[in-house]
Amino acid sequence: MKKFLDEFKEFALKGNVMDMAIGVIIGGAFTAIVTAFTEDFITPLLNMIGGAKFGGKIPLPFGPEGNAILWGDFLSAVVNFLIVALILFAMLKAVNKLMTIGKKKEEEAPTTKKCPFCQSEISIKAVKCPHCTSDLDK
Repeated sequence: MKKFLDEFKEFALKGNVMDMAIGVIIGGAFTAIVTAFTEDFITPLLNMIGGAKFGGKIPLPFGPEGNAILWGDFLSAVVNFLIVALILFAMLKAVNKLMTIGKKKEEEAPTTKKCPFCQSEISIKAVKCPHCTSDLDK
């Protein structure tokens, strides 16, 4: 049992797991902010522009009394998702851009060289120049 707990502790305290946990917590908090933004700003703006109440219920003719399809709530959830997805996409692009800053691009190994005798471009692996037939140093 001790070995199991030690392995679990090692797994749970790895950097990747802790980063993921922090990401989930921040994501939940961010979703709450976006939900409030949608319900408190976007929906009232749509109500002003449309002149009607954005949201509401479609009563169902079957089932218990008061059973309805809440299409306004569903539409708000879709708007929330789109806002969260857009912002996360933008953040991911920014993080990827920041990760590439400061990294030097690996230069490709040269594939050609100049012949020291005739100055022609030749393969880097050549031991004899195909143009002037001079022997080249390796």
